[in-house]
Amino acid sequence: MTAEAASSPETGHALPLAGVRVLEFCHTIMGPSAGLVLADMGADVIKVEPAPGGDKTRRLPGFAAGFFLTFNRNKRSIALDLKSEEGRQLAHALAAKADVVLENYGPGTMERLGCGWEDLRKANPRLIFCALKGFLSGPYEHRPALDEVVQFMGGLAYMTGPPGRPLRAGTSVIDIMGGTFAVIAVLAALRERDRTGKGQLVKSALFESTVFLMAQHMAGEALTGREVPPMPARHGAWGIYEPFETQDGEQVFVGITSDNHWRRFCTEFGRQDLLDNPDYATNEARVAARPILLPIVADIARRQSKAVLVEVCERIGVPFAPVARTRDLFDDPQVNAAGRVLEVELPQGGTTKLPRLPLEIGDHDMGLRRQPPAVGADTVAILREVGISAERIADLRDRGIIVAA
Repeated sequence: MTAEAASSPETGHALPLAGVRVLEFCHTIMGPSAGLVLADMGADVIKVEPAPGGDKTRRLPGFAAGFFLTFNRNKRSIALDLKSEEGRQLAHALAAKADVVLENYGPGTMERLGCGWEDLRKANPRLIFCALKGFLSGPYEHRPALDEVVQFMGGLAYMTGPPGRPLRAGTSVIDIMGGTFAVIAVLAALRERDRTGKGQLVKSALFESTVFLMAQHMAGEALTGREVPPMPARHGAWGIYEPFETQDGEQVFVGITSDNHWRRFCTEFGRQDLLDNPDYATNEARVAARPILLPIVADIARRQSKAVLVEVCERIGVPFAPVARTRDLFDDPQVNAAGRVLEVELPQGGTTKLPRLPLEIGDHDMGLRRQPPAVGADTVAILREVGISAERIADLRDRGIIVAA
């Protein structure tokens, strides 16, 4: 079975991971995000879904409604009943010809299905098996986990919310980070296989990804001997580093982190008096004077419209950011520059814009080669690639072992 030779839609050049075949036994975000990165970079990612209903992520409501649409483009779908002996045999046949297996089911699930690392490596010693879990090896490794669980457990929620009100981040940052670290491990294992000819088991985890993010605070506490306060209570680094309300009721974050920023800001708004005051001459002095300066800068901001404050800060080179909402991203000029949005089909019809990978690699166009697949959309083609006859495929479909769209 030869993996698809994926090429850039625009240039026709082979993508960086063309020729790599990946089996993805994954759901929700962590595993599918790893599969997405590999697929966008050219790997032939086969999403192995449970028959008959497919990945339950397809049917999540509310804030999770966009999960499947976001993380499953550029993949093929095969639907197997892995609880049946014949379904497991098909999975083993696929793994025997694959380069990589990704799985992010609960601890022990793949082993119970007979598709764990020890099961699949027997027929394919070159296989790289990547387990994406809540925890790496250790006393917690058998616990289930969620993005929220590890954000609270790893201290990130404490650092994000105001004192006494721990708060998870507003998107699935740890799921996606855990998936990204999984890709790093897979790429390293592929490179090592080039030298040794052998595959291996690699792991990525949510909790340890969270703790890695917390390393800067751990180091800061060790260096200063003081507990690092949550972000909303932190005022110790820069004098002006806040969102400010504008004349039209919007908000713009302004970060004056250098003396040059301060000089240009005060000059632009005619506040020579602030420049002449030695109590505000350095960033350290401005940090000490925050109770005085913040109301002054807030008053300056309130006298400007959002558009004016943004234009001024950009022109004079002061760091700024309009406080955006999700809907603002669809038409953001930077998001839409250089073809960095993809037109992805919605299940109910129509399309929406979704961002590409946040990467530029030479002249490669890591765009949209396949829309997110229907359940079992590619079952027949994939099974034919491993030598399963049309007659047997029809029989397996009739008996519910597979779903073939």
